[in-house]
Amino acid sequence: MRLSSCFMPTLKENPAEAQITSHRLMLRAGLIRQTSAGIYIWLPLGLRVLRKIEQIVREEQDRAGAQEILMPTIQPAELWQESGRYDAYGKEMLRITDRHDREMLYGPTNEEMVTDLFRNNVKTYKDLPKMLYHIQWKFRDEIRPRFGIMRGREFLMKDNYSFDIDTDAARITYNKMYVAYLRTFARLGMVAIPVRADAGAIGGDLSHEFQILAETGESTLHYDKAIEDFNLASLAGDIDPETVEKLQSLYAMEEEKHDPDNCPVPAADLRTAKGVEVGHIFFFGTKYSEAMNAKVAGPDGNLVPVEMGSYGIGVSRLVGALIEANHDDNGIIWPEAVAPYKVGLINLRTKDDECTAACDDIYRQLGDAGVEVLYDDRDMGAGGKFADMDLAGMPWQLIIGPRGLKNGVVEVKNRATGEREELSLEDALKKVS
Repeated sequence: MRLSSCFMPTLKENPAEAQITSHRLMLRAGLIRQTSAGIYIWLPLGLRVLRKIEQIVREEQDRAGAQEILMPTIQPAELWQESGRYDAYGKEMLRITDRHDREMLYGPTNEEMVTDLFRNNVKTYKDLPKMLYHIQWKFRDEIRPRFGIMRGREFLMKDNYSFDIDTDAARITYNKMYVAYLRTFARLGMVAIPVRADAGAIGGDLSHEFQILAETGESTLHYDKAIEDFNLASLAGDIDPETVEKLQSLYAMEEEKHDPDNCPVPAADLRTAKGVEVGHIFFFGTKYSEAMNAKVAGPDGNLVPVEMGSYGIGVSRLVGALIEANHDDNGIIWPEAVAPYKVGLINLRTKDDECTAACDDIYRQLGDAGVEVLYDDRDMGAGGKFADMDLAGMPWQLIIGPRGLKNGVVEVKNRATGEREELSLEDALKKVS
């Protein structure tokens, strides 16, 4: 993409309404624009990041054996009345009446709808286990939406729902998702701390939330350093059940639940850090299957309610969380896996025919090699180009100027480290490819 054609409305100053780093940088780098409180338009660069995160989440769900469906955003109220949650959920639920006076709602979550889907289509334990997930927009009418997309009213969510014949099978499924989450966050370049959590409005008695480490995070965590070591190794091979059980037994608590006088972790092994919640998994047993009569025939022919779990990842929230964990004073530092473009190509002298021809050729070569490039071909000063490219956070920058071309070199900058080096064009292309 040529920046002269790209819709990337950057801002030089921090917007007054933005209270946290990710909100400020998403507005300044032209990733989002607000339309009303807690609701945002995703602009081209922001949408590219969102889609890449979504795809990584999808791949790890598929790898774990889940199957993707797509449920609607609008749900009939009677399903929630059947489960008993319609009145209990509160004002966060946006309630709607259609033209036929039927009560509807904009879904904040999908336990009821997926349970209804299951009970109408699965009748025997022989068809279990099942994991069904979708990636869909949700709406929760927060009383005070804030922090940009981190706590907005409309958000993109991956939620997965599992169905098993008994608690032993359900625990195996739960652990599969536990591992899938560790893999997902590791692929995003994050250190994720799984913290034993309350189930909240979802219900259930087994729950973990996943907090990614970020200096500007809203939660304070205390955890065993062995968790970090495990996450770094979690991408290699399948993780056996004993290892998962061991990891789940490691100490990790939020500040309000941490008791320093009775902490089981030696002081030398205890880590304290800030975190941002990006995922939550629950096992809630028969809470919904009992209420909604979602039963299957067991091995003895008798009908039994299925054991269920729910597994959520805030896909749009992850964009903000990644920025909270990866930024400096100049802007965003995207991990390569989710960067809107891998390379920022900067033409220092657009009015120089030789320089422009070289940049056009590099742009073509990288495109042919499948490398995503944001090409700054604008007729403006170098300072503004450097500032915008740092702000937008592409992992690599190729800086092309007449003086370097005369000497047979181009400058390569690594955004994360700030390291710069002059290389031949051939070596530079190899490095960023």
